[in-house]
Amino acid sequence: MEPITQTEDLRILCARLRQADYVTVDTEFMRDSTYWPILCLVQLAGPDPDDQGAAIDPMAEGIDLAPLFDLMQDESVVKVFHAARQDIEIFVHLSGHVPHPVFDTQVAAMVLGYGDQVGYETLVNKVVRKNVDKSMRFTDWSHRPLSAKQLSYALSDVTHLRSIYEEFRDRLVGNGRAHWLAEEMERLTDLSIYSVDPDEAWLRLKTRSNSPRFLAVTRALCAWRETEAQRKNLPRNRVLRDDTLLDIAARQPLSEQDLDKTRGVGRSFGSSKSGQQIIDAIQSALDLPADQLPQPKLRTELPSGIGPTVELLKVLLKLCSEEKGVAQRLVASSEDLHTIAADDDADVPALHGWRHELFGQYALRLKHGQIALRLEKGEVALVELDNA
Repeated sequence: MEPITQTEDLRILCARLRQADYVTVDTEFMRDSTYWPILCLVQLAGPDPDDQGAAIDPMAEGIDLAPLFDLMQDESVVKVFHAARQDIEIFVHLSGHVPHPVFDTQVAAMVLGYGDQVGYETLVNKVVRKNVDKSMRFTDWSHRPLSAKQLSYALSDVTHLRSIYEEFRDRLVGNGRAHWLAEEMERLTDLSIYSVDPDEAWLRLKTRSNSPRFLAVTRALCAWRETEAQRKNLPRNRVLRDDTLLDIAARQPLSEQDLDKTRGVGRSFGSSKSGQQIIDAIQSALDLPADQLPQPKLRTELPSGIGPTVELLKVLLKLCSEEKGVAQRLVASSEDLHTIAADDDADVPALHGWRHELFGQYALRLKHGQIALRLEKGEVALVELDNA
């Protein structure tokens, strides 16, 4: 099978797939040396089990991907991915829109009790009862021409996905959990999580100090780096390494000579255009009035003696998750449990939506002595208390 390289052929394919209830989607991309992922291949397959799938070559000269983007926006067609976030990021970058509606089989697997972030190969083995050829996993998808073996490997990522999707869809409807997944998909398709604001880039770093002035300098340097990385299409650390950036933020050099003394920058870096921009960024941060400085995120002081309550909540979480066959990690984090133990009104996912239904309501009742945990024949069980 040859990949699609002509816009008209892509238009015909997408017009056919827009008549289907769903389409399985996967992408192959490279981003080892770039800020933005380089889309190398897109694989699609419709519901027909005889459909061998189609590969689209986005690197083909002159091809217009507009028909593909229109398909991704068609509300009548469910777009099925596995571990969708990076794929969605690519479509957002290229089209400005999030594919919708979306079904992520990795998230569905967590809802159905397959464990945390289960891999595609594992699902193919458990659901489809087949093994995936792993030989092309680390292939260079940007090299042309693509071999028949590469294309076969790539298309298997969407043909097996049909069976996984159909089984998971039916099971979620059957056990009443379809709305659980729908909540997760709305979060996954929120455009804001794919938007990179340079002024927010500093929040990704673990800083050495909570000094507002240090944080202001860090914020300015991260914003400069993010803008440069996007402009030059280079990975952030190719522009300026994290450790070097934090060292500069701590030292706050305001001269070329002082900047050159920073470990990790080249000789005469201070006199370069980038060096001058860094010095300007530092100065602008140092000139900010106090009321414009970023404030450190204050950690909530948890009450003393809260440890036993947290441990009980961990047992309860494990019990509820195992009884319902849902991955614990999807329901609540350790930080969530500490926060719930301290505050009934904590703004954490575990106290909202389907998580509240599965676990949150019981966590609050356990806190207030309305239910208890006990061992029955070696197994933990929930018990209603007389004073409830």
